[in-house]
Amino acid sequence: MSQPFMKKDDDHDEEEEFSPFLGIEKGAVLQEARVFHDPQLDARKCSQVITKLLYLLNQGETFIKTEATEVFFAVTKLFQSKDTVLRRMVYLMIKELSPSADEVIIVTSSLMKDMNSKTDMYRANAIRVLCRITDGSLLTQIERYLKQAIVDKNPVVASAALVSGIYLLQTNPEIVKRWSNEVQEAVQSRAALVQFHALALLHQIRQNDRLAVSKLVTSLTKGSVRSPLAQCLLIRYTSQVIRESSANLQAGERPFFDYLESCLRHKAEMVVFEAARAITELSGVTSRELTPAITVLQLFLSSSKPVLRFAAIRTLNKVASAHPLAVTNCNIDMESLISDQNRSIATLAITTLLKTGNESSVDRLMKQITNFMSDIADEFKVVVVEAIRSLCLKFPLKYRSMMNFLSNILREEGGFDYKKAIVDSIVILIREIPDAKEIGLFHLCEFIEDCEFTYLSTQILHFLGNEGPKTSDPSKYIRYIYNRVILENATVRACAVSTLAKFGAMVDSLKPRIFILLRRCLFDSDDEVRDRATLFLNTLASDASVGETDEDVKDFLFGPLDVPLANLETSLRNYEASEEPFDISSVPKEVKSQPLAEKKAPGKKPTGLGVPLSGPTSAVDGYEKLLSSIPEFSAFGKLFKSSAPVELTEAETEYSVNVVKHIFDSHVIFQYNCTNTIAEQLLEQVTVFVDASEAEDFSEVVSKPLRSLPCDSPGQTFVAFEKPEGVPAIGKFSNLLKFVVKEVDPSTGEAEEEGVEDEYQLEDLEIVAADYMLKVGVSNFKNAWESMGPDNERVDEYGLGVKESLAETVRAVIDILGMQPCEGTEAVPNNSRSHTCLLSGVFVGNVKVLVRVSFGIDGSRQVAMKLAVRSDDPDISEKIHEIVTEG
Repeated sequence: MSQPFMKKDDDHDEEEEFSPFLGIEKGAVLQEARVFHDPQLDARKCSQVITKLLYLLNQGETFIKTEATEVFFAVTKLFQSKDTVLRRMVYLMIKELSPSADEVIIVTSSLMKDMNSKTDMYRANAIRVLCRITDGSLLTQIERYLKQAIVDKNPVVASAALVSGIYLLQTNPEIVKRWSNEVQEAVQSRAALVQFHALALLHQIRQNDRLAVSKLVTSLTKGSVRSPLAQCLLIRYTSQVIRESSANLQAGERPFFDYLESCLRHKAEMVVFEAARAITELSGVTSRELTPAITVLQLFLSSSKPVLRFAAIRTLNKVASAHPLAVTNCNIDMESLISDQNRSIATLAITTLLKTGNESSVDRLMKQITNFMSDIADEFKVVVVEAIRSLCLKFPLKYRSMMNFLSNILREEGGFDYKKAIVDSIVILIREIPDAKEIGLFHLCEFIEDCEFTYLSTQILHFLGNEGPKTSDPSKYIRYIYNRVILENATVRACAVSTLAKFGAMVDSLKPRIFILLRRCLFDSDDEVRDRATLFLNTLASDASVGETDEDVKDFLFGPLDVPLANLETSLRNYEASEEPFDISSVPKEVKSQPLAEKKAPGKKPTGLGVPLSGPTSAVDGYEKLLSSIPEFSAFGKLFKSSAPVELTEAETEYSVNVVKHIFDSHVIFQYNCTNTIAEQLLEQVTVFVDASEAEDFSEVVSKPLRSLPCDSPGQTFVAFEKPEGVPAIGKFSNLLKFVVKEVDPSTGEAEEEGVEDEYQLEDLEIVAADYMLKVGVSNFKNAWESMGPDNERVDEYGLGVKESLAETVRAVIDILGMQPCEGTEAVPNNSRSHTCLLSGVFVGNVKVLVRVSFGIDGSRQVAMKLAVRSDDPDISEKIHEIVTEG
């Protein structure tokens, strides 16, 4: 039972708002539900009890089967009441309880009676409830009534039927699709909601037929839609048709654009905004097309309604990312929004101005933002920081004012995400703007003096160790680093020791002083700190066990780890202590380790190397052991790479075959994993005939057949080809499975002696350039790039023609090269006009390769690409360019 309402004192502002449902319990409410059985029903009291039951259901309270059944039958008794409010509550309760099929029949007759009632409110609600709880068999009985309800004169009844149709389309689509004529008629209704719901249902009925949707849009854009809500829906459907048809149209053609432009002059604000947003989101939109949309959004910026101001500035913020010049006319209006009471609007105004501002306005913007930052929450501050970073990269000469701003807000109070965003921004600016390095490193050093976040301290120390030794006066950073050894926790102290060692390795004049500091670390209380100090003291002293030269030391400290950490961990776990030291070159370089047994399609039996070995053994290890055990392949040398299995048959076929491509320096082995799924057959002398007529550089040298292939027992057959050594030869191979079929007696399980020769056509198989590249990441791409040097670098530019988006182009280039994206550069920001992707890998012959690809896309969706390749071998750098040219 709810508590009486209480008046709150001014002294209790911090108390929670009072709830009329505070403290209600399921058991007590179920007891109260007995009022449903009273001979003289109290409609008001029954409504209150149903309200409590609905509250409990919506709060996630579960009713066991017996409780739900008792409540359901009790509620059905309330149909005898003529009270309108109570009847509405009964409808809600039945819908929320979702009765089972055997219980539905109890209320079906009452609901069908209400559906034909003279009271429109009863009719509308009965339709909604009946469609929610009924099944397909009952639906056919009431279909005639639903069709009539769709074209009913009362808009409440018609909307109820249409909304029910939208729900039923998910469960009984065939029945709802028969209502097309009635729904089409409802689209012409003068009632706003009826037209809105009818259009939504009609589109859902036709959504899988592009031509039907196009005809619907064509007929309705001629002016028959009056409802603003329906007009907004029509604008969205029109945008969808424009997007889908753009690929088949010539440049400059834009069907239905005149309709979108005419909607900008509609009297309803929601329609005007929807049209403006649709125009700004068109792919390849031009400045001329944007102008009318930007104009109406600019008018919304000065609206008295906060929702319109927010909608306009949010849309302009997105437009500014791709078309900053188109939004510059709105700068004065956006500046007035910086002081808007709604902080979301103010944040969007600031970030949009940062995207559209010019070099001369940077200082003025920085002053405005300084006053603004203290009034907003951390999540908004992060957005502003990212916008400032983009602006600084756009105008690098203004780095001083922006660096000072970032350093000032770095000293203020804030959470981890906010501080991380600032640190990341400073790091990026240091990397991209060489002149900003000294001032940026100084600000970071000051920050770690009072940094409460271990993660950020270690990140800054790592960065300082890489960049600090290259500055004009590296010694000034030593004090800040050693302070961390004295004052911080063990994690930061260990990182500081590594940073000190990097300074000692790179700056000879500092080495004696670094030695003194590292020796002090030998007495640290943490074993990780002591171990690192010992290791680096021996390393810097040029101990022969670590390296003979200074170059060896620098490579040890700064060189990239060219094996995945997961693989290294697995190899170390499997290493058994012995006289032979652990060899890091034995660690597999594949980025993802696959289980030894191949992954199978649903319903298929395993088709791999058999039972997987225990322990986290990588696929390459398993394949290498298998191939080395076959005498015919023992002379091929070390296995370079094994591909993921490629399916050569459809799912659920009588014979299941997939193939793994094993790449060697001068050979390729195809391992065909075969499974026989027919219990009444035994296959013998199983082999794959491979036609290499479209692969001229390959010549077959060995074919190893499979003697016997019983049902559901996977087996392998191999075909080996020779190819020119070190050459990424490509080609297409046709595959034909040949075998002898013997019938098996189901009762005895024995096969007949005589068999019949048969064959089974498999899918074609291709060797592509990416098969010769191992995906091997690097921990620090910049250091790896610089350490490789420019001598073997090859750079060229390419025009890639018209592409749908930069993201699609980046994915295609990564797939062609088969390399590992580094530092998350495979992700392309939305609406980005340019992007740089960093790739790394190892080419066949164990040649390390690094690639830096820069992309740019113009308004007509023409994509240009600049490809820079560095490797240990200049010929391989040339080959990478050849692969891209051919791809």
